[in-house]
Amino acid sequence: MRGTSQTSRDAVLRQFEPVVTASGREGLVLADQLFAAVDAIDASGSLRRALTDPARSPEAKSGLVAAVFSAYDARVKDVLASFAGSRWSADEDLAEAIDDAGERAIFAYSQEEGTLDEVQEQLFRVQRELVANRELLSALSNRAATKDARVALLHGVLGGKLLPTTEALLRRVVGNPRGRRLIPAIDALLDSAAEHRDKVVAHVTAAVELSADQRTRLARILADAYGREILINVAVDPEVLGGIRVQVGSEVVDGTVLSRLDEARRRLVG
Repeated sequence: MRGTSQTSRDAVLRQFEPVVTASGREGLVLADQLFAAVDAIDASGSLRRALTDPARSPEAKSGLVAAVFSAYDARVKDVLASFAGSRWSADEDLAEAIDDAGERAIFAYSQEEGTLDEVQEQLFRVQRELVANRELLSALSNRAATKDARVALLHGVLGGKLLPTTEALLRRVVGNPRGRRLIPAIDALLDSAAEHRDKVVAHVTAAVELSADQRTRLARILADAYGREILINVAVDPEVLGGIRVQVGSEVVDGTVLSRLDEARRRLVG
């Protein structure tokens, strides 16, 4: 999430959380409608301005939502009205918040299906493959190509190899990047999925591949440091300074600078 309306977006998303959690297997339907609402708002400057106009009453915005999105599920319309009734520092924040809600609906569905662990692992794997294959990353990120062309390329490369939920998430960030680069967009998906399970993702770059035992030890060390269960996403880069680099949220820990990570490295091999 971005922008100075972070607190407002988080508050409304928390209100939405019981809806997506209760939706369970209907989460994909809700997500499709939320994403469609985002696309409609992005496509219409007048609609976006009307829904974010601070001079309009929440009742007027709710009526507009009911009129424009009359065919949508009642729960989606309630969420859209709640979002529109909030104050936003920038017009685009509304659509971004609805996009976030669509992703959360997919995570709720995955959790209900018992596949959220697999979704995260598939996102990790796709991200690593894209980092290793710069040509494919460039093609999927090519804004000069149409949305349909990028999505078709994604399906051609990964179609049938991923869970439908994983593919839906990737299709969204590839087809509708909303100003984000693809790798950071996948990072955001991973962070959101971890948050849905009350966990944190640590993005680890190591000079050499870490063994399963080293990953487990590092996860334990970081869990002790951050007070929450940690999911490890490891990428290999022989040129990384100090042999290892860890990013948890906005905090970056470099093994050449911080003694805390130096100690972690010693424990990994000792």
